[in-house]
Amino acid sequence: MLCRMIVRWRAVREAARGTVVTHALIAGCAAVFVLGPASGLNPGYGTGDGLLAAGTAYFRRWGVVPEELFTGGPRAWLTPLTALFVHGSWLHLLGNMLFLHVFGAMAEARMGRPAFLGFYLCAGYVAMTSYAAANAGSAQTLVGASGAISAVLGAFLFLLPSARVTSLFPFLFFLPLRFPAWMVLLFWFALQGVAAHRAGSGPGVAYLAHLVGFSTGFLYAWVRYRGTTRVRRPATATEGDSQP
Repeated sequence: MLCRMIVRWRAVREAARGTVVTHALIAGCAAVFVLGPASGLNPGYGTGDGLLAAGTAYFRRWGVVPEELFTGGPRAWLTPLTALFVHGSWLHLLGNMLFLHVFGAMAEARMGRPAFLGFYLCAGYVAMTSYAAANAGSAQTLVGASGAISAVLGAFLFLLPSARVTSLFPFLFFLPLRFPAWMVLLFWFALQGVAAHRAGSGPGVAYLAHLVGFSTGFLYAWVRYRGTTRVRRPATATEGDSQP
């Protein structure tokens, strides 16, 4: 499904001022990708079969390999963090960063910089390790920030449930329809659940990491901020399409 989420630009500009962590995470992921073999822009990795081999080795070094995570040394336990900054393709990178840009700025503005950074990294780590635990015998490498970004979506659902979101659905001829954020995000979560149920054991999208990340983010926000006033005025960010 393609879902484009658009929020009022004025509210985004006001809330995104000083959201250094979100912008730094986006810049970091972009830099890692451009310098890595998947971008095809670094001549040091060669071309053709050499580039493919370099990419495979690169992903296994910095990504999560479930069958090695629980049997390897201390370095293996760092890969759920390093994998958050590694992406497998331009589409993979741009889709994730678009969602981070859309929802991350508002979540960071609500949580504060240090708390948001710690939340992002810890929730991403939990999502990665949970997926690895559920697929402990798999040799497929897991990379990408989608688990952490899903956690941002979960936190956003609790913190800003009434933010107005405009969604474009292909099966409705891209007719723009406005819904509260809670409705869009719960619909997204349900789609991830359906996709996770239908997904096989081979390579593909790690839907389970999305579900764990989203649940972790929502629960964290509920525990941490349930005694505070949630923002209910329309707010959010720029544009987002694809999915994390």
